[in-house]
Formats: sequence, C-alpha cells, structure tokens
Amino acid sequence: MKFRKSKDEEPTAAGQVAIRKRSRVPGVMITQFVEEIPAGKSHPDFTRKPIALTIQEGKFAFFKAIVTGDPTPTITWARNNGDTSDPERYIVLYDPIAEEHQLQMPNVGVDQADTYKCFAINEFGRAVVTVTLNVIEVGFKKSKAMQESRLEKAATDFKKTLRTRAERPKEERKDGEVDEKFWELLLSADKKDYERICTEYGVTDFRWMLKKLNEKKMEMEVQQSKYVEHLTSLRHIEIKMPGCAEFEFEMDLKDPNSRIFLFKDGVMVPFNTDTDEKHSLRQVGRKFIFSVHGLNPEDAGLYQVDVEGVNIFSTDFKIPIVDFLVKIREVKAVERQDAVFECVLSAPLSKISWLGKNVPLVPSEKYDITVSEDMLIHRLVVKDCMQVDKGIYAAVAGMKSCNAWLIVDPDPDPNNRGKKAARKTTQAGGGGADLEKIAAEQQEKLQKEWEERMDQRKQMEAEEAAAKEKEPPEEKVPAAPVQPKPKSKPKPKPKPKPETKPDTDGVADVQEPEPEVEEENPEPETEEAAPPTEEETPIEEPKKRVRTGPLVPDTIIDPGVHFTSGLSDVYAIIGQSAELVCKLSCENCDGIWYKDGKEITAKDDLKIIKDGAVHKLIVTNCTDDDNGKYRFEADGRKTEAILVVEDPPRLNPDDLAKFSEPVIIKVGQNAIFKLDFVGREPMKVQWYNEGEELLEDNHVKIERSSSHSRLLLMKCQRKDSGEIKLKLKNDFGTIEALSRLIVLDKPTNPMGPTEVIEASASCVEFKWRPPKDDGGCPIINYNIERNQIGRNTWMKIGKIPGVPHYKDTDVDHGRRYCYRIRAITAEGTSDSFETDDIQAGTKAYPGQPSSPKVVSAFKNCITLAWSPPTNTGGTNIVGYNMEKRKRGSNLWGQVNPHDQPIKGKQYDVKDVVEGMEYEFRVSAINFSGAGEPSPPSEFVIARDPKKPPGKVIDLRVTDSTYTSLSLSWTKPKEEDGVQDEAKGYFVELRPAENTDWGRCNSNPLISTSYTVLSLKSMAMYWVRVVATNEGGDGEPQDLDNYIIAMPPPVRPNFTDRKMKSFMVVRAENTARININFEASPTPAIIWQKDGMPVSKRVTVSNADWTSQLLIPSAERSDTGIYTIIVKNIVGQETFSVEIRVTDDPKPPGPVKLEENVPGTLTVSWDPSPDEKRDDHLHYMVMNRDSIKRTWQTVADRLFNNNFTAVNIMPGREYNFRVYAKNDIGLSEPSESQSWGVVKKKEKFSLNLAPSKPCNFESAPIFTVPLKTHTSPEKYECYMSCAVRGDPTPHVTWYRNNISLNTNPNYYISNTCGVCSMLILRVGAKDNGDYKVVAENSVGRAECTTQLTIRVFVENRIAEIQELTNKWSWHYVSSAANPAADLTKGKPLPYLVAPNQWSQGPSFLLQDSKEWSVIPKTKTIGKSAFCRFNTLLSSANPTGGWNYHTWQELLDVTAREFGATLFPGTPPEAEDYCQADVHILKQVQQESFPEDYKLLENGKSVRSRSRLITLAPEMDPSCGLIRIGGRFRRVVGIEDAVLHPVVLDPNQPVTHLIIHHYDQQLQHSGSEQLFVEIRRYYWILRGRKRFDGSNTIAQNVNSGGPSRQSLRWQICICEHSDLQTCLPFLWSGLLWTHAGQNRKTYREELGYSL
Repeated sequence: MKFRKSKDEEPTAAGQVAIRKRSRVPGVMITQFVEEIPAGKSHPDFTRKPIALTIQEGKFAFFKAIVTGDPTPTITWARNNGDTSDPERYIVLYDPIAEEHQLQMPNVGVDQADTYKCFAINEFGRAVVTVTLNVIEVGFKKSKAMQESRLEKAATDFKKTLRTRAERPKEERKDGEVDEKFWELLLSADKKDYERICTEYGVTDFRWMLKKLNEKKMEMEVQQSKYVEHLTSLRHIEIKMPGCAEFEFEMDLKDPNSRIFLFKDGVMVPFNTDTDEKHSLRQVGRKFIFSVHGLNPEDAGLYQVDVEGVNIFSTDFKIPIVDFLVKIREVKAVERQDAVFECVLSAPLSKISWLGKNVPLVPSEKYDITVSEDMLIHRLVVKDCMQVDKGIYAAVAGMKSCNAWLIVDPDPDPNNRGKKAARKTTQAGGGGADLEKIAAEQQEKLQKEWEERMDQRKQMEAEEAAAKEKEPPEEKVPAAPVQPKPKSKPKPKPKPKPETKPDTDGVADVQEPEPEVEEENPEPETEEAAPPTEEETPIEEPKKRVRTGPLVPDTIIDPGVHFTSGLSDVYAIIGQSAELVCKLSCENCDGIWYKDGKEITAKDDLKIIKDGAVHKLIVTNCTDDDNGKYRFEADGRKTEAILVVEDPPRLNPDDLAKFSEPVIIKVGQNAIFKLDFVGREPMKVQWYNEGEELLEDNHVKIERSSSHSRLLLMKCQRKDSGEIKLKLKNDFGTIEALSRLIVLDKPTNPMGPTEVIEASASCVEFKWRPPKDDGGCPIINYNIERNQIGRNTWMKIGKIPGVPHYKDTDVDHGRRYCYRIRAITAEGTSDSFETDDIQAGTKAYPGQPSSPKVVSAFKNCITLAWSPPTNTGGTNIVGYNMEKRKRGSNLWGQVNPHDQPIKGKQYDVKDVVEGMEYEFRVSAINFSGAGEPSPPSEFVIARDPKKPPGKVIDLRVTDSTYTSLSLSWTKPKEEDGVQDEAKGYFVELRPAENTDWGRCNSNPLISTSYTVLSLKSMAMYWVRVVATNEGGDGEPQDLDNYIIAMPPPVRPNFTDRKMKSFMVVRAENTARININFEASPTPAIIWQKDGMPVSKRVTVSNADWTSQLLIPSAERSDTGIYTIIVKNIVGQETFSVEIRVTDDPKPPGPVKLEENVPGTLTVSWDPSPDEKRDDHLHYMVMNRDSIKRTWQTVADRLFNNNFTAVNIMPGREYNFRVYAKNDIGLSEPSESQSWGVVKKKEKFSLNLAPSKPCNFESAPIFTVPLKTHTSPEKYECYMSCAVRGDPTPHVTWYRNNISLNTNPNYYISNTCGVCSMLILRVGAKDNGDYKVVAENSVGRAECTTQLTIRVFVENRIAEIQELTNKWSWHYVSSAANPAADLTKGKPLPYLVAPNQWSQGPSFLLQDSKEWSVIPKTKTIGKSAFCRFNTLLSSANPTGGWNYHTWQELLDVTAREFGATLFPGTPPEAEDYCQADVHILKQVQQESFPEDYKLLENGKSVRSRSRLITLAPEMDPSCGLIRIGGRFRRVVGIEDAVLHPVVLDPNQPVTHLIIHHYDQQLQHSGSEQLFVEIRRYYWILRGRKRFDGSNTIAQNVNSGGPSRQSLRWQICICEHSDLQTCLPFLWSGLLWTHAGQNRKTYREELGYSL
C-alpha cells in the first residue's frame, strides 16, 4: 500500500471533523474526529511507539507498540511498498499481559526493508506512527551495505533528477511538512549548525525556516516557563572519555521535585545517579550532566530531555565509523622539551578528543592540537614538558581509543640541575614521514573507492538511457495536467570522498565532484490515506531533489605564503643565549623582526639568520633589556612570541666545589659553612641539616646578605653529623648546594648477639657485631679479656685486628668462659661488651636442615637438594644422612651407606622403583653425632619429567588500590605430548623503570587468583603469570597493558544536593559551612573568600570526604563569597556560598508628614545609622487610619528615605510607622504624629429600585459519596462525604438504621458541607452498613457504604461480650480457675493427670447457690487496674497546682469575671469563654514573654526563639499566640482547628488540660489523647509528653520557690468500689501520686471499675 503525502487532506466521514493533536510521544500524529470527547472517553494515543530497527538478513525482526484509548482502539499495520497480508512473513499478535501489539517477521528478508506504519483507530480519533526497517545482506558489514544501497538508489535516478530539478516549481511550505526531529534539533542547536541541519534534512528555504523556528521557540519558551526558571549553557553530546558520551546544560527548576525524563528516538530511557549504569544523571549545582556508558553503535540517535512532559533539550548523537591505522606511541622527552603524539585514522575526521591523565585537553598555551589537510593525521603537542606532565595520554575517535605514556626525564646536563633551564626547541616523539606515507596510501585508497563508485554510477546511467530508448513512445491521453507531488523529503546520506571539510560535530562532510540526488524518505508524521481505487491513474514517478552547483571548487585557491611553524614563548637566563625560530611555507620570502612594535636589525648581541624557509633570531648574553614581545612579519603574515629573561639564583662552580667538600671536626668544636651567590632580590635563604631546616638558637647562628650566607654550628655533637644543604630561592627559580658535616667521637660498644662457630674441647670460636657507630673513624683493633666462670679475675688476651671474630684455643674441656670486648679507633676506646657464657667440649648436636627439595625426577633417579641447619651445635658439619619412605609406609630406610655420610648438600637417589611415590628427609652430622632429621619433602614419583604447562588463559585485573593489585586467570589447557597439567602458578612483577622481573610468591600458587601487596602508590607496573609443574615453568602470560597502583579515579563531586548557597549570620554568632564530597585520589582542598585566601581567623577543618569552614565570632567584615576548590589529578569542582554578617537594624530617624498634592501624603524620615554599612538594608512603611484601626503595610523594600502615600481620604486620621529591615529582621518602628484632614459632610441620598426576590433553594444532593472501608480492629476509621443544598440540610448518620448522632463513641462533624465521622477505636461492633441522610425543607438525600472489620485473634472476646449478659457471669477464685494453671507455670505431668484443667473445676457439679461469691474485704492488685496519665499535686500554694482539674480552674475564673459585672449571679457561657482566653493568655505571657511582646507589636520572633519553626501569629481577636504556616490558605475549616493555641509543656495549666481530655476520652490511650488535644492546642514537644508512662512523670516547676517531682504507684482498688460489667471490658494501670488518699483520688476522678 502507499502512504498519503503530508499535504493531502485527511479523509473523514460525513459529520466528522479532523482536528490535529500532538502526542507527548514524539513522532506520533493524532487526528480527532469530534470537537468534544465525552467524559471518561479518549482518542487513541501511543504510550510506547515502535523503534526503528536495523537487523541482519535471516534474523527475527519485530515491532512493539502500546496503545491507549477508550473505547479500545483497533490496531492495524501497513507498509509503504507492499502489504502485510502474508501470514507466514507477517504475524500480528497482542500480548494481554504486557498490553503490547506486535508485528513479527520471522526470517526477515531484504525485500522486507521498508517504512511501516501502525494505525490505532476508535470512534473519537486515530493515531499513526511511522517506523523504518533496514535489513543487512549476509556477508556485508552494516555500514558498507547501507552505504552501497544508498549509492545505487541515488545513481538510478541521477540524470532524471537533474533534468527535473530546475523545472520543479517552488512549493509553499505548510506546517507539519518537515520531520519533527528537524525542529527539535534546531531548537537546541547553535546558530552555526543551522546550515548543516538544513542540508541534512533537505531544507533550502532559510527565511521560511527562520520564521517558523522563531514561532516554535516562542511556543517552547511558554511551555518551559511553567517548570523552568533558567536554561543556559547547552552543550551537545560528544564522546568525552573512551566508551562514554556526555551532554550537559544548566537549568533552574521552579519545583526541585519536578520529574526529569530522558528519551532516545522517542522511547523513554531509564537512568539514575549511579555512574555504573548505562544511562546516568549527575547534578552539580545548576548543571545537569547526562552520560551514556559502554558505547555501542545502537547508542546513536536523538536524545531528548523532558521536564514534566515539556521538551527542554534535544541533541543528535552520531558515532563516526572510524578506526586507528596508527595508534599513538610512548614518548620519552627531556625537561623543557616538546612531546608529540600522532595517530592516523582510517577515514577523514575533522576533530578527535584528546585526554591527558583522564582530563579532556583543548588547544591552549600548553597544548597544541592540529589536524592534517586530509584530516587523517591528528597531532597533539605537549609544550615545555615538566615532571608534572608525565602520565597517560589518550586519543578518542568515535568508539575507538588508544593511549600511551609520556615519560619526562630530568635534564642530563649537570650544569642545569637545580636550575630552571631555557626551553628547548626540539621535539620528542612523532611519526614523521612514515605517518605521512601511511596517510597518503589511505587517501589514495579512499580516492580509488570513490572513483569506482562513480564509474558504477555512470555505467548505470548509460544502461538506463539505453533502456529508455528501446521503450515504445507513450500514447498521449487528453487530460487536465496534474501537478505531481513529491513522494517525500530528501535525506542526505554520507559517502566517501577525496576531500573533506571540518564539521562542527567532529564528523567530516564528504564532498563529491558531481551533485547528488537521493530519494526522499516518507515523513514520520504523515497518516494513512484511503486505498486507491481501480479507476485511479498510476502515480507519476516522484521528482528528485538535487543540489545545484559543484560540491568541489573547480579551482584551488593558492593560500600564499603562510607559517608552517610559528614563534613560541622563550624563557632564558640572564647572561645566556635565547633563540626564536619560525618557519614559512616558502624559502624565497624575506621578513622583518620587531621588538615591542619597533623594527630591529642585527647587532653584536643580536643575530638574524635565514636558513631556507627557517628564520631565526638569536639573542646572545641576555639582559633585562631584552625582555619583550617579538614579532616576525612576512608577506602580510605575522607571528608573535614573548622573550622572558630570568635571573634565578646562581653559584660559582669553584665556590660550589669547595663548599661540597666535607667539614670534619671533633666533638665540642664549631663548624662553619659559607657560600657566595648571585641573583635578583628578594632572595630566600634556608639552611638544612639532614632535611630539617635550621633555625637560629644558642647553637646555630645564620648570617644572611644579598651576596652570601654563612652558617655557624657551635659545640657540635656526634648526632649533628649529616648532610648540610643551602637552599636559595627567588621569583625565577631555586638552587641547592650540598655539603657534609662529620663530627668525630669515640665508637660505641660492640653489639651482640654472640654467634658461636665452634665450642669443642680444644677451642672456642665465636663472632659478634661491630659497633653501631664507629665515631667517624674505622675500627683499628678490638681489646679482649676473658673470665672463667667461677673466678673473679679477668685475663687480658690483648688486641686483635679490627675484625669481629675470635678463636680461643687455650681452653679446658668442660669449662665455661665469658669474654669482654672493646673497640679501638683513632679517637679512643669504646665501652665494653660482655658475651654470654660459652662452654668448651660439651656435646651439642646440630639442628634440622631444611626440607629436601626435588631438583629433578626420572624413572631411575631422583635428585634432591637442601640447606644446612642454622644451628651447627658449636662444631662444623661433617656430612648428612638421607632417608626415604614410600607413600603409605611408616618405615624410613637410609639411602646412603652408614659409614659414608653425604658430603655435599645435593644427592642423587638411584635406588627407586619406577612409578612408586617417595618422600625424603635429611639429618646433619657434626663431631657430636647426627642431629634431628629435617621435615620430609613433598612426595615425588619416580618417572620421567613432565612437559611444562602452557600459558594461563584470560588473565585480568579484578581490583586495584594504591598499594595492592588483584588478579585472576583460568587454568591452561592440557595437550598430550605438548603441555601437561599445571600444578601451580607464579606471579611476576616488574616496575616500569626496571627490566628485571621479580616473583611475588616464593611457593607456587594452587588457586587461580592472587593479590599483590606493598605496591608503590601511583607507580606503573608490568604483570605476568607463569604456570608451573614438575616439568618446569611454562611460558609467561603478560597483561595487555601496564597497570597503575591506584583505585579507579573519581573526579571530585559534591554529594550533598541540598547545599545552601546563601547564609545570613547574626554578628558575633558562629558561621559554619559543611561541605561533603567524594574524590579519588585524595584531593587538595582550598578555601577562598572573594577569590583570595581566607584570613587566619577563619578555621578550616578537613577530614575524609568532608571539609568545614568555621568563623567563631562573625563580624560584618566577614561578609563575602566563600569558595571551596576540591582538586585532584582527575579534575576539580568548586562551590560558592555567600555569607552575609549583619545584626538587628537600628530604627530610622523621626518621621515627617507633608501634603504637597491633595489626596497624597509624603512620608519622609532620617536614615537608619546602619544604612551606610549594610547595603541590603531597606525600609518598610505601615499606616493606620481612624476607620480600620489596623496597621497595614503600604510599602516595602524602599531604598530611599521618603514615600508618597496616595488615597488619603478627608475626614480620617492617619498614623505612619517606618521600619528599618535587613536580612536579620525588623527594627523598632519610628512613628509619625497623627495626620487628619477635615472633610465637609454633604447630604447624600440614593433612590434604589425595588429588588426582585430570588429563590436559591435546592434539595440536598451528595456531590462526593461515601466510600467502602475496610479497617483493622483497634485502628481509627474516618468516613467523609460532601453534600450540597439550600437551606443547609440537616445530616444524620446511621449504622444498621440506628442513629449515631447522639452516640459519644463517634465523632461527627459537618463543616461547609463536608460531613465526616471518626471512629477512634474500631471494634467488631462497628461492622455493618452505614448511611448518611441529608434533609431540608425542599427534599431529602441518602448515601450508604459498608464498613468491614478485620478482627484480631486476641480481640475476638468481643463476641463473648455481645452474645452474653453480664449477669450470667460469676466470680471464680484463682485456685478454682483452670485458666490460671498455665499462667502459674504448672508442670506437664500435672496437666496430663486428671485435674481441673482436663476435667473442669469441681464447683460446676454443685448447685449454683453454693458457688463462690466475691469477698467484700478482698482487694484486687494487678488483676484489675486502669491507666491514668497524671495527677496534680496541691503542695504548691500558687499557680495551676492549686487546682485539681481544668474545670475547677475554669469555674473559679469564670465566677470572678461574672462577679465583676454582676455580683451574686452564676457565671454564664460568655464568662467561661473570657475565662478560657484569660487563662491561656496568662500562660503564654509567662512561658514566652519575649515572643509575646514581639508578636503583640506586629514583629516577627527572633531566630533563636523556640517558636520559630511554628511561624507563630498573634490572634488579634483574643490576643493568643497561634501557629501559622500554609494552613492559613485553607478555607471552610474552623480557624481554631487550623491554628491551634501554642502551650508550654512545663506549665501547670497544660497538665490540667491534658488531665481534662484524658478524663473525657475515658483513658483511651496516649495516641488518641494526643490527636484530640492537637485539634485545639499545640504543646511543644507534645509527642514526648504523651509517650507511655513518661507523659507527665517528670520534674515540673510551677513558678514557686521549690521544685517538686511526681512519683507513681499502683492504686489498689476494693471490690466494693467496682461496678459490675462485662468481662474483659476494662484493663490497664491506675496511677496515683505517692501519699495521696485512694478514696479521695477515686472521688476526684469520678471513675470506678
């Protein structure tokens, strides 16, 4: 079927209309058939539209759509060139669970590639959506197949389109003719991109486009203004990091809770704040950043951001199909040298992204980013490399990326060490001619492909022309000429071409030498037309749109002479040479040099050199006069650079060599160091000893001057020895000079422990450790003395050479000896060191050797090796014995002959049986005999060696930190005869700067994972894993790239989304700013005030992931903008907070009134004293006249000192108040004198026409009916409905046809027609049908509902209470009660045996007259009690504690009011109302004196007030403080309920009110009590006051001199005091005040059980 064109009118049935509607889903066109849709009905619409699909031939293709509408729409599918009636190729399904309509195409073919439409139709309208299916042929890549198909399609009608393009008349455009996507892109695009977007969508009428675009912008701004206050900085999507694309914008939302949606090609995309997800959103202040992670080709498309359904931003994401032919390589550069990274792409691209240490790079003074003319070679130049520039640099092109290291080596010139050398003009890295050769080959390849396609196109055109010539001429049929309509709009498609031009999206626009014509795709918003009839003539071939004019210029314009390399800034040291170099494109062009705008010529110290196209300016022996800006001009082109001559600190080489010689002195002598230097002042001179700065004191003297510095160290000690460093620093650099101080002293004593080498009967040989400090001189001799244990004398042996070793041969067998040793140097003799006792001639067996290790294993020989024991037993080891044992045996057999010990530490065991498994152990032999055997070796099989294993598989990094690295891998495969099974693994590590590999584990690993520890933070390492077995080590498996010891980097980000950007602080108060953030690695934190460092009086505290700025006592001078900068190697983030420090303003001066014009009054006043130092201070004017008698604000935010009041009525008296106002609050008012104008009264008469009576009476009607309720037992249930009628109807509530209006268990209210009923504690008895009847004189109306109670198990006893009479219940003693057996912990045998539990109590068998009766004198303890919240003590003689109840206090006060007016008469209702207000007003004046005074004078409470959070207001009608807030906007509800009276919880009257309500509610619980009191009173911290037994049980102060606490005890009630009632009806604790009479308390309560 064919789709109707967008210009065709939609056919409608008779009586129908065609109203275009816009769907919230982009791309959906809705047509409404009726002018008004009935309530509850709707036209069709798509909530999820089908998505365009590109799929490989033979796969399963499907489209899904979700449609809404009432009645349910009918769904049909259609395609443009063909039908969908074949049930084998097109399957139409509906999923009722997911409510999805599907069109399935199993085994999709190339001929099914087409444009499809989905129609949703009901009686009220129709919705249409268009979707495209692209099918890729098998054997071709997606890009290539689509590209060739477009080329072939364009070539088919190439010549025909060229012929008809000029003849086609210009058609008038209408709304809806262009793809909606075109406008969405233009609304968010920059003006420089308009031309590119219009070209892409085939729009050539730019005036029409701009006019239409302005209309759409105005429409969009109106829609956006509903939700957005500010929208700027729109940045379109681009690839920022490898595998990640981002787009961002700045936006201020009117409602922070507004919902934000992300769409891709019209489909909603889920996102969250987690950066690990596919789509994420980060908000930094006003900036919103959307990210797409894990890029793949399917991520390309149109992205849209909506706020509450209104489009905010649209951006088109295109991923260029490009790859790296040559990737960037590692560059090694020397300091102050330029580093060059170059890469070659497979397709032209005008721009790629460069990253340096994960930070995007842009062209600047530091970085130079260029691209070749053919856009294949891209180059990054890092200028003036320093140590901070080394790291990883990356290039990102589309979805491909590559990276390499920049290694910066220090300057090898020893003369420049410690100095700031001049910048070098050489460059490191770069591919040079090789890259240009590769790029030229690629360009030639692209050119060849383009020419081949052009030849194919020409051949197809020739074939088409020949075919048309063979066709017979068509017969002309006389008919009216019909203007053909274009089938659709053109859509340009990319093609490879030899030349490119840069495009703003970073994708090269390819140009061809001939115009291109392409068939237009159907408009997405067009709708389906009626099928053509048989009588219709076939549609003419649609015309094609062509581009006029050549796409490649016929001539190439010579750019003339230009600079291929410009000048660069040069930094030179005074006295040295500097060189400025530039290069022209022509060798035969001369130029002129300028300095600071003046032409310069060659001189003795200024050389101008021309070497071909290279021009040089060499300045020899630079001086300060050579500083300036140098310019070179040639053929109208110019380049500039700056020469900076620096004067850093410098040293004379001879003086430095002399200074470097060590200074040697003895203890107690003085040391002097002196060095001359030159350099520009000011010069900072610092001396260091072993890295610690030296400061002047009694032992250190430092002399400083402009040309030298001298250090004097007095009375030096040995500890002062070390490196002496002089550090010189000025604005141009730093230099250091090193020397050494050696203080000579006598050595310290030799050290132990003593190691005995031999202790036989003939000699004692031992050694020790030399002194820790030799005193600066080598050890010459050791002086040794010997003492035989048991004697008191020491025998002098004498001096021995300075080796810590001695052998004493003059010993007796069995004797023990101790030796005293002293070290001797040229400076003296050390203190003595005594050895431990050494016995000569005792038997001491050697220790255990190490476990034998298998060196090799064969079927007839096993070779083992071991290490000697650490303890030789005091004599030399003479040999070893080896033993073997088979697996499973307990017998060890010696391998070597008993009389032939093994002399070496390796042995070949040949007495083995092939295939058997053995273990071995070794024992050492000395002169005393054989020692303990070593631990056994591992089991080894006597067989020929195995083959080494292969490489491990899938080696990867699973985690990394600053000091560790976690690896995992898969076991290598086994291949017979090639590689055997791996038995273990070794992990090897190599730092990047070393060439040797080191093993991280000494023993083979069994598992396939390992964590490398103790790494150097931020260091670069190469890692590999080697598999091993009995046959040896296999080949190592390396990681694909080096790793860096660091966790995944995290850019600084502020985590608190509710950070305040403005603070007002009262003077002398504390100002505190807390900032939470996340960053990795640990960032540097800087605080600034107005762009400068904060003062010392500001305290900054930094901890992990948080920073705090504290101003202990703020002053007005602290006002300013405070900025925090959080910075690490990944990036930095900033946040600013404005702090305004001020105080309560002082009132303005006297107020003057003056009438200059009748009916107006000029109010003027003197400025407030704070006006000059507070720029936010302004004035507010209020007035009051003699009629209204209330103060009203007539002007606010006045920044001058006068105001003109209008509408001044004669005959009224006016008063004015002027307030000074700032960010803290209001000042005291300055009042004017009264102003009055006498008005002459005139007689006024008015004749009114007789009014006609109007009857507004109406019968009751329920506008909102009752709803069905289901409530759990013991919960509240609230029912409500709305009724309307005149006169106001009388409302009656019924349950099961029984009136509830007089039932106290139901709270019924009728406010402004809203009828409500509250059941505080729902029970089973409340279950049933409820009815509301509204009656008035005109009529009657009813409304019914049903309440269902979910009964809890423990409350099912309500059935017992309802079905039984209380008189049928009888008293049972505890002993005869079977239910008490379980509660008393009866054992199981008792319950099993026959007793009253299993058979019932025995008294049931007796006559009822003999049953137990209630004892009259017995009391009930805890079995019957009720709960009460508080009782007030009468111990305090004053205040509310004098009264026991609220009613008593109210009665006394009301009688006083009544007695004042009419003595001897009882109080009336008005007296009680006055008494209530009087008591509450007195309570508030005592509890909140300052707040009451401020509110009474029309001011706001202070910020430190307890009432600040309640927005308190003064009720002018009664003088009470009530809560304010948003409830003041509610209408139809009593003011006393909306604005409760505020009370202090510690006031005695507050306790009386709580007591009163608790009695009224019959102790129904703290929650119900709290809700009921909250209706009229707002008690501060009221929730805590009603929490369990702690309700009022705390210390209270009634205002008297003493403080009394309340104590509670259980009240024991007598049975005679209790009423007879149903069982289980009352339960709880009855609390009473300690010491109070129980009888009196019961009478006061008026309760009994």
